[in-house]
Amino acid sequence: MSLPQHQHEHAHESPIKTPKQLLITVVLAFLIPITVIILLVNMVGSSIRTGYGSNSQSEEAIAKRIQPVAGFKLVDANAPKVFKTGEQVFQSTCSACHGTGVAGAPKFGNKEAWAPFIKLGFDQLLKNAIHGIGAMPPKGGNASLDDLEVARAVVYMTNHSGADFPEPKEPAGAATAPAAGAAPAAKPAEQPAAAQPAAAKPAEKPAETATPKAEAAQASAGNAVGEKLYKSVCITCHSIGVAGAPKFGDKASWEPFIKTGLDTMLKKAISGVGAMPPRGGSQATDDEMKAAIQYMVDAAK
Repeated sequence: MSLPQHQHEHAHESPIKTPKQLLITVVLAFLIPITVIILLVNMVGSSIRTGYGSNSQSEEAIAKRIQPVAGFKLVDANAPKVFKTGEQVFQSTCSACHGTGVAGAPKFGNKEAWAPFIKLGFDQLLKNAIHGIGAMPPKGGNASLDDLEVARAVVYMTNHSGADFPEPKEPAGAATAPAAGAAPAAKPAEQPAAAQPAAAKPAEKPAETATPKAEAAQASAGNAVGEKLYKSVCITCHSIGVAGAPKFGDKASWEPFIKTGLDTMLKKAISGVGAMPPRGGSQATDDEMKAAIQYMVDAAK
């Protein structure tokens, strides 16, 4: 009877037999839960840090995100014209096609692709760039460019692709002289009475014969941000329908895209689709891209 009782007591002995083991057990009982909690907090915290490991929270990046969509710049109408550099024209107009090689355009920096064009000579290249050739519209679709600015863009692209053309110089006395036409402007003001009756009658009709197309054009005109981006970037391809791009104002070519919705069109425009590079090859913001799409959509309704 004494042996089984001894075995029963031995089976329930505590694993902690010394004070040292007890101390270690107590310390571990505190350290292990605390360590687990700290690891969990770090894991959760790292998963919700926006832009962690990037410069998205820098002062420069934040300032860029919160800047107004549309900016303005006061310009003295009497001041001499400030011509853009070749790089500026390339970035704003030419990069849409020459940055990616769309529709057979020689890609920027590709010496092999530019070689046949460079052989034509600078004068011929400039003539083609100003008047348009093949799928390329006159002045790359940006009619506001001066011939000198186009020449600078041609030199910039070709010299980065194997040529060695001299930089075009600004013409001497390029500043305009508005004062010369100030005196003759006084004459029309002397006879306003004769012009008033003739203009009074036709003024009543436009309001009555307004069409949905005219209303869409008017809405597009109010979208200054979209119009500005279209005329500086999108016009290069959308003005003539390069590489399958829906042509500006063409209802039939825009209809399939309009059916997908503005959000879908914006997403594709930002990330790029088909021959179109991301953001049309520009640095436009999401809001500016949305405004440009809306401008083109309104013109096609």
